[in-house]
Amino acid sequence: MQELIDIRIAKNGRMVLPRAARQALGVTGAGVVVLSIEGENVKLTSMQQSIKRAQELYRVHATNDLPVDDFLVERRAEAARENLG
Repeated sequence: MQELIDIRIAKNGRMVLPRAARQALGVTGAGVVVLSIEGENVKLTSMQQSIKRAQELYRVHATNDLPVDDFLVERRAEAARENLG
């Protein structure tokens, strides 16, 4: 179910995020939210939600299952080859 919430914006651009919105975002107290603009639509997500989404996207699109140390060795070797060429 979609919930619509009116938010008042002060002359200086500040606004208060209502409790229902903070709860939906999982933000308690001070926190950071990510605002994305897609055309005429504006979307708020919490930093935790954004990180989780990025991790999900990585898992779907990652083609390299190397451990981090092996990955770094591979990248350094690739960079060295690029510097030689």
